[in-house]
Amino acid sequence: MTNEKKHNWLLYALITMLTWGVWMTFSDPTLGALYLGIPTEFPSEMVYVVWALSMIPCAIFALINIKWKLDVRPKTVALSMGVGLLGAGGQLVLFLALKYAPSYLVMPMISVAPIVTVLLSATFLKEKVSKLGILGIVLAFVAIICFAVPSDTEGEGAQGWIWILLAAVVFICWGIQAFVMKLANNNTPDAESVFVYMAIAAVVLIPVAFLLKSPAELSACGWAAPTKVFFVQILNAIGAFTLVYANRYGKAMVIAPLADACSPVICCLLSIVLLAIAGLDAIPTFWQIGGMVAAISCVFIFSRE
Repeated sequence: MTNEKKHNWLLYALITMLTWGVWMTFSDPTLGALYLGIPTEFPSEMVYVVWALSMIPCAIFALINIKWKLDVRPKTVALSMGVGLLGAGGQLVLFLALKYAPSYLVMPMISVAPIVTVLLSATFLKEKVSKLGILGIVLAFVAIICFAVPSDTEGEGAQGWIWILLAAVVFICWGIQAFVMKLANNNTPDAESVFVYMAIAAVVLIPVAFLLKSPAELSACGWAAPTKVFFVQILNAIGAFTLVYANRYGKAMVIAPLADACSPVICCLLSIVLLAIAGLDAIPTFWQIGGMVAAISCVFIFSRE
């Protein structure tokens, strides 16, 4: 591996941060409605369906990139499908968790999922980083925790305790996913095959979403809404595609917290600007400012790692 490729992981990670940051911004019901005209009542389960379908164009691009020579060895298929099922399964369980508790309770619990990735990578992959890199990981977690602190604790409370169990499932799924993604990349000669199987896994779980909401509800808001949601969700797919490349060339224990820490920075900054343009209150909280400083600092540190 050339020195240039060794450092490509940061470029791919930065693309993931950018696309996921914009995706998070317009996934917000308020901003989605204000700037894209997406109805706030568009079912979250149907968002999953559109998200899964948005993986297909990127998967086709991946296949073209490897001249349709998909790695079909059983181990590659198993690991790559595992990555996809963990990610997509976590999405579906998250939608269920949000039925029992508000996002300000659920999201903080699952936001530190990279700690699972860090522990697994250090234990089984024997990944190591310098003392400066350890500082970067710590700062990434500081940023994640800062952004997880709710800015407004008003709203509906949780219903029972089942949401805790569901959020824990998402936490574990997404933490393990990044670790398995690294394993899959280590086993296959190309990152594209990993992503293609991730896309297949996402599409395979669409019927599960239809069990939660009927297919007719996909068109309940008209076909314009799903189309607009598609262009938002494809940003997530592009970010997932470049994340696979980042994991191929970089360390999972660095990339997972970095991506999760810095995407909210872009989302926060963009949201502040767009809300201000719309004449709405857009003052960042103390915790958001702290999270921005920590995340930007960890990007600088990892650029030197």
